[in-house]
Amino acid sequence: MVKVTAFVLMLSVASSASALPFTKRIAQVISHSTTKWEAASNAVGGGQQCNPNAQRRRHGTLLAAAGPCDQQNAADAMVDLAKQLNSDADMVKFAQIFAQQPRNSPTSQGVPYCQQAPKNTELNGLYQCQYPSADKTTFVGGLQVGANGMIPFGMGAPLSSVGSCPANPSGPIADGSQLTDVTSDPGVGHSTASASGISTSEETGSASDAASATASAAASATDSAAASESVAASATESAAAAATASVAASSTAAASESAAASVTASAAASTASSSSGGSFQLANGQAAQQLNAKFPTLTADSSCNEGDNACIGSSFAQCVGGKYVTTACNTAAGLTCAALTLVNSAGTSITCTTPADALARIAATGAQGGLTGSGN
Repeated sequence: MVKVTAFVLMLSVASSASALPFTKRIAQVISHSTTKWEAASNAVGGGQQCNPNAQRRRHGTLLAAAGPCDQQNAADAMVDLAKQLNSDADMVKFAQIFAQQPRNSPTSQGVPYCQQAPKNTELNGLYQCQYPSADKTTFVGGLQVGANGMIPFGMGAPLSSVGSCPANPSGPIADGSQLTDVTSDPGVGHSTASASGISTSEETGSASDAASATASAAASATDSAAASESVAASATESAAAAATASVAASSTAAASESAAASVTASAAASTASSSSGGSFQLANGQAAQQLNAKFPTLTADSSCNEGDNACIGSSFAQCVGGKYVTTACNTAAGLTCAALTLVNSAGTSITCTTPADALARIAATGAQGGLTGSGN
């Protein structure tokens, strides 16, 4: 009788288990997501800031427990470092692809999209692909169709090619695979159509086009700022980056040559005045001043939080493992480290730039008192 009861109980458990919904954990080797970016960074002298240990925090943004914008924030930090290293094109490209790498899903559900704009314009319009085994109608956390986070930021309807991203517009990539193994084209500048026919397109000038740009072409980029803030900022970055061999600033590139610096400052001023979100410009300028006033008190031994950026002397510094790691700015070309204002969104960026450009960027916001707010 006992054996029969046990057998019936086993059948009952098996029957109950088979009635449960089947879920598959979709995972990847997250450390592979930045391999090509690390190689590009090391090739241009990134050193400790590019090694795998320094990337662990970024790898973690692909895990299921990460916030919806953590991956984008990590990609922003990767672009920031690229700009400290002469705006290396490969570093920027692989940061753009990292921003689109599918994330792990423990429940075979889609992963919500970030619902805020990135800090760097190079990442505008980018969002992660999904793995094909992920549910196309339910997202992690039980989100249903129409809920906030189920549609990429800036779009009015779901993607027409479900699970796709600009780097792979045809659809998802194979479960567990890396986007860098599928493509080396981040898809920047491609149009992505939504189900309702709404499309978004981010335009960035190519390095080869910008290399032959003249002062008149740069002036044209300045004119375009009045028509489209994000396009102008991106075009100005490309033109100024090619015009100098120095480290470019975030949002609007810093120029080491006086003509390019003048163009950049003019573009920043025009963009600030034409922005419909101008209310944050003054706050950006004042925040940059506060940071610049704080930097002289820091040393390489100052305590810091992982991922923090700062200026120590004339060098750019990033907190790695609880300690600042510095990257010298090209002082021979007249560059120094400073906090600058973002042009088309709230926030600041710390980078190598010319003193003249830093002053012009802050003054364009209406902030008084120069670089630090104290008149200096």
